[in-house]
Amino acid sequence: MAKNAPPRWDRNMQQRLTRGEAAALGELYDRFASLVHSQAQRMLDDDTAADLVTREVFGYVWENPDAYDPRQGSMRAWVARLAHRHSVRRLREAGTGGGNGEDTADFDALEERVHRATSAARADYIVASMPAPLRAALELAYVQRRDYRQAAADLGVTEDEARRRLRLGLQLLSSAHTRPLDGVSPPGYGHSR
Repeated sequence: MAKNAPPRWDRNMQQRLTRGEAAALGELYDRFASLVHSQAQRMLDDDTAADLVTREVFGYVWENPDAYDPRQGSMRAWVARLAHRHSVRRLREAGTGGGNGEDTADFDALEERVHRATSAARADYIVASMPAPLRAALELAYVQRRDYRQAAADLGVTEDEARRRLRLGLQLLSSAHTRPLDGVSPPGYGHSR
């Protein structure tokens, strides 16, 4: 397989969506809706808005399956970028709803919220892009609240290997908060307008 070729599932999914297979959209939704909703919820802090973003993202995917560019990453990463873009747009719309009398404090609060949301989205991107063994170890430790011994047993690896995976995953994840927002962003971020 060529170095930049997308994984088979991503390629097949894009082809099925392009053909207009409703079952493909359902499969994609089943696989990634919780990712989209949780990212939007974290950014917007509003379940109703997160529901709307989720519908918007999957509506966009249905209408624009060719917008997915496998050279920019996996379909999971693309869907996460779409969730980020739609959430940031909603944040900006909510922040500019006050009309012409917008004051500096409101603008600063909005920019801080966008800053935090972008940092959270960057962390989501890093987790979605990291190798599956590291992602699995982090999910066991931080989502399912397993310690490294339990994670090792669940993953079928030694305790040393589980600790190594957790350490590497956390090192990758820590870069989400140490990189400047004005600097280089993951592919697709920074083009959210």
